[in-house]
Amino acid sequence: MTRRRLFGITAGTAAGTFIAAGAPTPASAQSPTRRSPVGPREATSLDAEGAWRKLAEGNHRFVTGHQTHPHESLRWRDSLVEGQHPFAVILGCADSRVPPELVFDHGLGDLFTIRTAGEVLDNSVLGSIEYGVEHLGIPLVVVLGHAKCGAVSATVDVVRGRAQVSGDVSVLVRSIEPAVLSTPPDADEARFLAAAVDNQARRVASLMQERSVTLRTAVAHHGLKIVAASYQLDTGAVTRLT
Repeated sequence: MTRRRLFGITAGTAAGTFIAAGAPTPASAQSPTRRSPVGPREATSLDAEGAWRKLAEGNHRFVTGHQTHPHESLRWRDSLVEGQHPFAVILGCADSRVPPELVFDHGLGDLFTIRTAGEVLDNSVLGSIEYGVEHLGIPLVVVLGHAKCGAVSATVDVVRGRAQVSGDVSVLVRSIEPAVLSTPPDADEARFLAAAVDNQARRVASLMQERSVTLRTAVAHHGLKIVAASYQLDTGAVTRLT
């Protein structure tokens, strides 16, 4: 299994459901140059649903080509020197086509981003998420899978006996195998891969609560929400799965 096979899957063509379908177009999307300045502590006042709406608005701008590219100025960068106040944790795939700050049209200090191939969850990843929730007060964790994920596709090939992996790539495959094995069979390869990608995102979202007392406590008592979502390469749209 080559690195190109694992990460070089071409862009998908399956249509995705836009994250904010049916919602009014935000003012920032209608007029990219009209954006009210906000302070870096604004995020701390958001609850989980407010944080999700903020992501949805940014993704809408990205999908429609009306990005505002917020929080990239020198002044904003200087305002973050003494601390950060991100409003969402994004656990996404390492795939170069799915950078969360671009997908959600946000900038410096907005998102606490962690990326591993296939959104694989290990102790260091879980500890990073716990840090964001417990020490930064972040109200929302999003596990972001994406169409035609090379790590999930490679795992499907291994499970079906079509390929082998070696080295530490095998760690990724073993971590994703449960999601592939629990995905309902489908004779259509593209549909099965899409279902397995979504299943992996849902599984990781559930697994992090099972493994972390910190996250379970935050969900039960502090309003934290952990959601799974999926990104479509062809449309740029993010769909909330849970």
